[in-house]
Amino acid sequence: MIKGFTVRPMTVDDAALIAERTGAYTTALIGFPKFSVEDVAKYLRDPGFDPATDGWVVVDAEGGFAGSATAAGSSDGSRVNLEVLSEIPAVAEWLIDRGIQRAREVGRGEVVLSIGVIRQDEFMPRIVAAHGFAVSTSIRRMRITFDGAVERPAVPAGAVVRRGALDEASRRAAHAVLVEAFRSQPGADPRPYDEWVASRESRSTFDWSQLTTVELDGRAVAVCECNDNFVSTDNCGYVGRLAVVPEARGKGLGKYLLYDTFATDAAAGRAGTILHVDSSNPTPAVAVYTAVGMRPDLISDIWRRTIQI
Repeated sequence: MIKGFTVRPMTVDDAALIAERTGAYTTALIGFPKFSVEDVAKYLRDPGFDPATDGWVVVDAEGGFAGSATAAGSSDGSRVNLEVLSEIPAVAEWLIDRGIQRAREVGRGEVVLSIGVIRQDEFMPRIVAAHGFAVSTSIRRMRITFDGAVERPAVPAGAVVRRGALDEASRRAAHAVLVEAFRSQPGADPRPYDEWVASRESRSTFDWSQLTTVELDGRAVAVCECNDNFVSTDNCGYVGRLAVVPEARGKGLGKYLLYDTFATDAAAGRAGTILHVDSSNPTPAVAVYTAVGMRPDLISDIWRRTIQI
């Protein structure tokens, strides 16, 4: 425990509180909130996450918010992602220690722990470094802002576009694309099919009509999965996953799906489209996003530490 503070388990009902406090913290650093309420709620409702055991809220003697943290483990126990929020050194340190402890409880074998820290943050890097973490990669939030309507692109020659994944066959085809496309990027691989479906169906900001698949020669080779995570905060659409299998790359399918998404978002009255990209992505993803007019408006460094269970 932390002297002068009380720790309680997190609940799904804490989504608004955490979004508000995170928003205040990140707005002071970069001028806008990093997460929406819907984004936090999605995280807390995920079937692979139990806020009662994997999340903590710290309050001071007057009951005021002092910090929060979550420790979300992968289904195979090899990775745990930590989110830590506090401006009080003792609280932040305790929350990181608690997250590491939880990783030891749920992890198996060699476990990689990750914490994302906004690059402008001068407070958290000293604390995470003192706990044995080091910068491993960075995540860029890319955005394009529309200036009026966006023309829908022509479908690439020989391609067939399937809008929506309303049955199991189409969902399995899309999942297979994600598995193959991200196989070479450690930590980016999607969950097993049943977990992937359950996680999507738990989200208020997603429905299966927002998943688009491109086929070549009757086989699904590219997928764009969108959601409404950033509608309430930025009035922007969001690309949660964009994937093209290796043998179909270089055919313009990724750019087609991006331009197609821009047209959909603009027609819906959105101000723009947002996505995130890992700088360690082995594909030229950042170059593709820049080529279609997207620019980074937020960079988070990913600090990692490996522990043995």
